[in-house]
Amino acid sequence: MKIAVVGVTGLVGSTMLKILEERDFPIETLIPVASSRSVGKKVKFKGKEFEVVGMEDGIAAKADIAIFSAGGGTSLEYAPKFAEVGTTVVDNSSAWRMDPSKKLIVPEINAQELTKEDKIIANPNCSTIQMVLALAPLHQKYTIKRVVVSTYQSVTGTGKNAVDQMMKERAGESLSKEEMAYPYRIDMNVLPHIDVFLDNGYTKEEMKMVNETKKIMGDDSIQVTATCVRIPTVGGHSESVNIEFENDFELNDVREIMQNTAGIVLEDDAANLKYPMPINAHNRDETFVGRLRRDETQANTLNMWIVSDNLRTGAATNAVQIAEYLVKHDLV
Repeated sequence: MKIAVVGVTGLVGSTMLKILEERDFPIETLIPVASSRSVGKKVKFKGKEFEVVGMEDGIAAKADIAIFSAGGGTSLEYAPKFAEVGTTVVDNSSAWRMDPSKKLIVPEINAQELTKEDKIIANPNCSTIQMVLALAPLHQKYTIKRVVVSTYQSVTGTGKNAVDQMMKERAGESLSKEEMAYPYRIDMNVLPHIDVFLDNGYTKEEMKMVNETKKIMGDDSIQVTATCVRIPTVGGHSESVNIEFENDFELNDVREIMQNTAGIVLEDDAANLKYPMPINAHNRDETFVGRLRRDETQANTLNMWIVSDNLRTGAATNAVQIAEYLVKHDLV
């Protein structure tokens, strides 16, 4: 296979490269692609160095698959150009997620929707992926009516500039306004502000969770409301999720479903203080579920806590799994 990684020098792009190597993806030719600022830089893959090329050279290489993590504007401009030369694009930005002509894929849930005609495939938002992995089997069993989610998201979701800001604050270094990813201190703080604020008072991140959940689950009747919060961690995203079902459930049955769901690890042992934490999810590809308990204020309602490495499960691993599905089922 001839594989391009677009945005290869960024946090998610470099993680994609790492995961392709870890999973021994069948690559004959690697094409590392980035913006003009990074052209000529070297990246390492399987012990060899590869020189980063620009967009036009990446298109001309006619890769079988291009995995994008280069921002929405870049994806809108260049993903169609890669697709025009026959490359199948798996895009990690928000550019194509809600386009009705594009599939929004979490392989464990809806990869079977993919066909050879899908030349641009959308990778969901990080916070959505880990939530729907847990929700999908519960929806099949009990039918979800409403979801209330509050997130506790790692600064790695913003990018390297936010991580740098936090670590400099932690070290007591002063920062210029230009060096700050957020207008406020990140370390020792909590910011209820991820992505831009919209006219309805929600942020774009919150509305991504609302709209993407319905699309992935294939059910517009599911009501979702979200509050997305940035916290000073780097290991992964955490979510407090309250789920109201049409039908009642037994907690032991929910635990059994979680234990038997691909990609989920159940950590639900309050007596021994065992519950998911981002420090333990870091550099892991599983989604961790715990704190399972009935909401005692209304019928048929479950509380759960979901944690996952946002750079891996929430972005790079999901994208690579889509590429693996395409290869396995001869869709490229």
